[in-house]
Amino acid sequence: MSPTQHHVALIGRRGVSVLELPLRWGKRSEFEGGRSEINCKTIPVAERFFTSSPSVNLRQAAWYPSETDEPHLVLLTSDNTISFYGLKSPQTAAKFLSVSQSEDDGSVSPPARSYAASLGEIAVAFDFGPVSSSPRHVATRGSKEQRVYPLYILYENGETYLSYTSQVNGVSVSKPVGPLPMYPAAEDNYGYDACAILCLPCVPSILVIATETGTLYHCVVLESEEDEETRTMDKWIRGIEAAPALYVFECVELELTLKVATGEDEEHQEFDFTCPIKLNRDPLCQHRYHCTHETGVHSVGLIWVNKLQKFLQSDEEDKDSLQELAAEKRCIVEHILCTRPLPTSQSAPVRGFLILSDLSLGATMICVTSTYECILLPLLSSIRPPSPPLLYKEASPRVKLLIGQKNKQLEEIALCREERIILRESAERLADKYEDAKYRQETIMNRVKRVLGSLHVSERERRTGQK
Repeated sequence: MSPTQHHVALIGRRGVSVLELPLRWGKRSEFEGGRSEINCKTIPVAERFFTSSPSVNLRQAAWYPSETDEPHLVLLTSDNTISFYGLKSPQTAAKFLSVSQSEDDGSVSPPARSYAASLGEIAVAFDFGPVSSSPRHVATRGSKEQRVYPLYILYENGETYLSYTSQVNGVSVSKPVGPLPMYPAAEDNYGYDACAILCLPCVPSILVIATETGTLYHCVVLESEEDEETRTMDKWIRGIEAAPALYVFECVELELTLKVATGEDEEHQEFDFTCPIKLNRDPLCQHRYHCTHETGVHSVGLIWVNKLQKFLQSDEEDKDSLQELAAEKRCIVEHILCTRPLPTSQSAPVRGFLILSDLSLGATMICVTSTYECILLPLLSSIRPPSPPLLYKEASPRVKLLIGQKNKQLEEIALCREERIILRESAERLADKYEDAKYRQETIMNRVKRVLGSLHVSERERRTGQK
């Protein structure tokens, strides 16, 4: 859904189409006044590019976060390129940004691209941060201070780069700087197989980096200190102000499959299970986000954000107390929906996910399963303690059984209603017959009385004549 709520992006591996939503009107504010069938306009985006580039796939697509400017789609493709497309010219990119880690910004040959992929030097995801003032190195000479959106670019090897984007006088994008230093330092650079990144709209910004093994890193974006780590980035930043650093506040291991087995072999299979993870914002709570994957949905609530903000706003300079803060409160992880209880179970990824706040439904989580069934789960607008997950695979047969029983009962009720109508009609016919028989009986009785009366009169006259 676009930031203006007027367009829906239909995303696939080989392209994007934009659906233009119809207008709402009427008493209930329904689409096209509540018409049963509506023809909607669709806009294919970058269709010619994907048709002419059969080896290029779409890794991610997202809307540019501005609500006031022209809607733009941002596409990350497998050729290490981020493209900006406006809906007015959907076949021509308004801006290209090469995100190749090679110093040569020119085209990369397929062998070199394969070599970069083997090293994890391919961009796998991106996300926009909240709007902010433009850094000094981004603002042009003589120009006023611009409002820009930070663009965080994640690579498969776990490295994160930063660019700044703006739509003032057209789309403008700065050259990515990075990799952003991560503290405390780790030998494995906090793992490989990174697959998703999410920037929570907090102050300071919090980056969530997910790997295919189910590991989540919560990183606080703060200004980098002047040290040797900053000087090693000179080839990227070349004398400009230091790029921000990522302070890893905590690491979370998601339980992708339920731990119900006790055998060593089965535990080993559970440990080795990996799958791509998609991170979704929660519009109802900025300190919470949701992870969708092949095994269901996890919700993560960062309950330490408020205390961290108070710590950063205080005059304390003891950075060691930050670790104490991290040890004092951990995030809350809730396995809300489980679609694959065991590693041996059939894959059942979540196809669609949406958080909706409606007057009739309230705060609701909507999930579309691999069988294209829609599941609606109630959701609180604040972070709550974890509860047992909903086993979709186990609950689904029971739900289907209950639905079948309900339908059977409804059919029986309909038959009872039909029988009641038939009985009522029969009773009405019997009542009419009874009234008719009663009327005839009274008529006959009156005739009998008249006949008997005339007989008595005749008998008296006969007796009188004989005398």
